[in-house]
Amino acid sequence: MPLETPSWWYGKRGSLSKFMPAFLSPLAMLYGRSAASRLAQEPSYHAKLPVICVGNFTSGGGGKTPTVIAIADLLQAMGKTPAFLTRGYGGSAKGVVRVAGHDAADVGDEALLLAEHAPTFVSADRPAGAEAIEETDANVIVMDDGFQNPGLSKDLSLIVVDAGSGLGNGQVIPSGPLRAPLDAQLPYADALLVIGEGKKGDALIKRFETAGKPTLRAKITPNCDARWLTVLPAIGFAGIARPSKFFATLKSNGARLVSAHSFGDHHRFTEKEARRLLAEAETKKAMLVTTEKDWARLTDDEDEEDSAVGELKKRSRPFPIVITFEDEAAVRSLLEDTLNKAP
Repeated sequence: MPLETPSWWYGKRGSLSKFMPAFLSPLAMLYGRSAASRLAQEPSYHAKLPVICVGNFTSGGGGKTPTVIAIADLLQAMGKTPAFLTRGYGGSAKGVVRVAGHDAADVGDEALLLAEHAPTFVSADRPAGAEAIEETDANVIVMDDGFQNPGLSKDLSLIVVDAGSGLGNGQVIPSGPLRAPLDAQLPYADALLVIGEGKKGDALIKRFETAGKPTLRAKITPNCDARWLTVLPAIGFAGIARPSKFFATLKSNGARLVSAHSFGDHHRFTEKEARRLLAEAETKKAMLVTTEKDWARLTDDEDEEDSAVGELKKRSRPFPIVITFEDEAAVRSLLEDTLNKAP
């Protein structure tokens, strides 16, 4: 069952921020050693197509999925034919699945969003997914996450970091959000993309610059006319890694949040939760606003006439966002160099 991001990972004040990382440090040491060893393994498969991986050093959202979409859109503008490869977290599908007519229960919420932009393949076995893409007319693979997975060789590993949260407390799971010790991950990263405003990514920028690796910047912008957010009071709800980031985005775009409800990453909303949200919206005369990922997970099964979750989907509205590169020419150059160097 998906869990909420621990508060101590990102240094929120309180005794837990001091006690828990130290208490969990033996487990973090074991996890870190295992993760570092896995990173150092030789890839088991070298794809026939260039592989561009968008990942991060930490667990949880940092803007990977919208960045993957932005990269694919740019590749298409360059005349390329990308296909997405994703694990399909939260979905029940087995083997290699090309997303078509599926729902979030099958392939996960991220895959549904990706499939709106380019052919999307779900596979926990990344090499098998890459082989399936090779049988299509795609000429480049864009992988959502999988940086720490050694199964598939990458031609470009672009690391995404949120400028407002950085690497949290800088410790390894479960003491902190790092998926492996930072020093073990850095050698395999080719470029850094810092999203949003804040200073929490500055130290990481210096590490990349010292290593002579490109550092890029981007921001999150609405993919719609955001004025509708100001019409009524809003109730925000989100089951993502950092719901607070979504709520801050709503406020910065004019939303009058009367309440905000956080759930665990990839949360499956229950009938009870849906009824509560619907009742609160009715009482407060407010509109319900959520993320595109959460909205994709809400079922709209027409066979369930009395489904509160289905009603929640009808009565809530997703707030779509996109990644806008500060220097698109630099990103394009990075992609061109990668494609030119790929076998």
